[in-house]
Amino acid sequence: MSILFKGLRFVDSEGLQEPKDFVFDQGEMQLVESGNSTVYEREIDASGWLISKGWVDLRCGLGEPGYEYKESVETLADSLTASGFAAAVILPNTDPVLQSKSDVDFVLNRARKFTPEFIIQGAVTKDVSGEDFTEMLDVHYQSEVTVFGEGRKTLANADRYMKALQYLQRFDGVLFDHSYDPLLAIFGHMNEGEVSTKIGVKGIPNLADDVAIQRNLEIINYAGGKAHFQTINTKKSVELIRAAKKQGLQVTADVSIYQLLFTDMDLVDFDTNLKVMPPFRTESDRQALLQGLKDGTIDAIVSNHSPQDLDSKFMEFDLANFGMAGLQTFLPAMVKLEKELGWPLLISKITQEASSIIPQQLKESWTLFDPKAEWNYDHSSNKSLSSNSPWFGQTLCGQVKYVVQKGQLIEIDV
Repeated sequence: MSILFKGLRFVDSEGLQEPKDFVFDQGEMQLVESGNSTVYEREIDASGWLISKGWVDLRCGLGEPGYEYKESVETLADSLTASGFAAAVILPNTDPVLQSKSDVDFVLNRARKFTPEFIIQGAVTKDVSGEDFTEMLDVHYQSEVTVFGEGRKTLANADRYMKALQYLQRFDGVLFDHSYDPLLAIFGHMNEGEVSTKIGVKGIPNLADDVAIQRNLEIINYAGGKAHFQTINTKKSVELIRAAKKQGLQVTADVSIYQLLFTDMDLVDFDTNLKVMPPFRTESDRQALLQGLKDGTIDAIVSNHSPQDLDSKFMEFDLANFGMAGLQTFLPAMVKLEKELGWPLLISKITQEASSIIPQQLKESWTLFDPKAEWNYDHSSNKSLSSNSPWFGQTLCGQVKYVVQKGQLIEIDV
């Protein structure tokens, strides 16, 4: 069926174009040339909608296997599609950990019947324990995994970090890591600062991230290789990575989208849905992150989707699990950031810039969305098995309308 979308505005890093007509036909989305007199089987008024290349999430949590009650392969695929994402890097922190060919193939085979592309982040060490290495070369050559890391854990062992960089250079792989010192962060539940002192919660100092990033940059300078710093969150970390890029190191970085919207001031009510890792920092850190996006220091924005069941969140703040469900709220979050960052920059950080970090080639895809459409984020619209979001139960602005993935045009129903 040929479907005409009238009045779409294409957006990418170059800017926001004037409204034009696009047609989906025979598995492809194409611009309609002016003066075209073709009669289409269906026409849709897309005035006010935007269209971009399909979105890529570089940090996305999965429950299956082991924690299917939090997020299965099927519900994650549904959530990704409904959120406009055509591809996602899947963290290895399942049970068993995604660390062997059989582990990786289990998830990929389950995901194959869905339209989003699952890009597995293979574990660097067995059971993400930070000690013995996994068979990274075997996992790469047999299952084509090119991204490795410890997922929600950090590769804190300096020797393992260095050797991982050296191993991955054999096939142009990339080391993903949320770099922080776990001992400096031990027992912490939020940012260490004035707010944590006032409300009596053990804090995590900026120093925990800053010293680890500085150490890892020195290792990269020594050993070479490609490294991607995930969920950076402090002013100093932005400065360190900016300097490393000027030095010529092969490093990239991303930031969680909610890190750009919240600060530690938002935790005064002890809302466990706002307990995340890394923690929300200060307004000064938030402004530095925004500037890092603008000047290209930070290459991508991620959902850091971390689904949690009710029992993991409905308890005292100190006991609650870290994490926020971040997929279906991603577009509404971008709407909130649009005045500060603009659509061209926001979209570039989840399309061409994000995809350039992944060594493998992604299939062509498209996302069509209405930044002004309102919808209710509740149990009836939620595609995930988890609802650990501070925005759950609210009316949100910004809705994905259609996606084109694997040659299919999919209407989003929420």
